[in-house]
Amino acid sequence: MTPFILLCNKKWDSVVLQIMRTFLKQLAILFGIGRFPKGPGTVATLATIPLVILLWKTGPLIYMAAIVLLLPVGIAACEVYEQDKGGHDHKEIVIDEVLGFLITMVWLPLTWQAILIGFALFRLLDITKPLFIGYLDKKIQGGLGVMVDDVAAGIIASLIMQVLYTQTNWLGSQVLVP
Repeated sequence: MTPFILLCNKKWDSVVLQIMRTFLKQLAILFGIGRFPKGPGTVATLATIPLVILLWKTGPLIYMAAIVLLLPVGIAACEVYEQDKGGHDHKEIVIDEVLGFLITMVWLPLTWQAILIGFALFRLLDITKPLFIGYLDKKIQGGLGVMVDDVAAGIIASLIMQVLYTQTNWLGSQVLVP
């Protein structure tokens, strides 16, 4: 059987589709972190710190590209997880926290102070859901609904962090170029 015939085979399509669905479900729970018994969102945010550091070292364009790519992939992952489990916004789904924290930390210095303040600020906004974040959480369904409140929390946290970065020295040593 030639590779072309294998690719056209419906059984093969089913296997590939099943592999993709399994990967997306695992991504939704960040490969098991979402099953952490206490505070899976907080644990997932902590687990995102090495990714923040790695992406920061690649430069702002790749960092932003990763965020843009993760949004539709995360929506798909949440959608597949919800289809299989039923219901909306299961506590096991933590890919939304990953994206929200990545957004929080964009264009910031890589200091322990920035990571600590960004972490605390993002988690505070994600847990309390002030302003319109709570509205988004309740009104938008499906994979988009799971992701959008964390994206909003990440954007608000990022804006606050940018003010802290430009107006204070709370995020650690900063070199100003004349």
